[in-house]
Amino acid sequence: MLSRPERQTVPLVFASAHSGRNYSAEFVAAARLDALALRRSEDGFVDELFAAAPSLGAPLLAATFPRAFCDANREPWELDPDMFEERLPAWVNTTSPRVGAGLGMIARVVASGEAIYRRKLRFVEAERRVQLYWEPFHAALRDLVDATRRQFGVCLLVDCHSMPGNCAAPNPPADFVLGDAHGTACAAEVTRRAEQALADQGYRVRRNDPYAGGYITRHYGRPHEGMHALQIEVCRPLYMDEAGMTKLPAFDDMQRAITVLVGTLADLGPALAAG
Repeated sequence: MLSRPERQTVPLVFASAHSGRNYSAEFVAAARLDALALRRSEDGFVDELFAAAPSLGAPLLAATFPRAFCDANREPWELDPDMFEERLPAWVNTTSPRVGAGLGMIARVVASGEAIYRRKLRFVEAERRVQLYWEPFHAALRDLVDATRRQFGVCLLVDCHSMPGNCAAPNPPADFVLGDAHGTACAAEVTRRAEQALADQGYRVRRNDPYAGGYITRHYGRPHEGMHALQIEVCRPLYMDEAGMTKLPAFDDMQRAITVLVGTLADLGPALAAG
């Protein structure tokens, strides 16, 4: 789903690849888990947290298909060979750490580690998901990034995500994790300003630990070409009940805080264009 401003006024694009919640009956029937268990892999309501982006002059692209079905924040052919009936083509990436963890483009497990499928899949199903879901999402995202660069000479892609409350990370715990691929995906000023905007509101912020940026941040983040990308992870217990996949009363407070962050990044636009 693409939400556009009446007129794009800032060189920013926002994307939420993991907040989709349209579960087809066919997918649910193929799963050994119930619908609620499947939903726990979502970045719940992240598209709504960043919903102010269009009113501040930037488009927001949100996947409608669920992450457990097709993960747009992975390479398109990042697949687990043990999930398929037949031998996969040699060019498929079967050895990445994400595949090893069961979290390739087609996930083997949900966030809790439980297996998703009752039986093995056919490779033709992977091809279908790439063609009908992964490729259209990235075609839309590339179009937005390219159009923004043509208009402004530069683009900042904000890759919007959420993280579980029990995520493996060193102390102290963080409310937000900013991922810039250890300084390689965007200008240092972008990360600094985002960090300051959140810290000024009383939130605890870490950089790149334990999330330095996934496929979207690393693939689109090429500052030397005028394309900056910053991944933002929000701690879910601050705004939602992870077990029940429902919003907490604090959701509105978090949405307001993120709107402040969006405004800060929008104000950074002229500096990016000038630099």
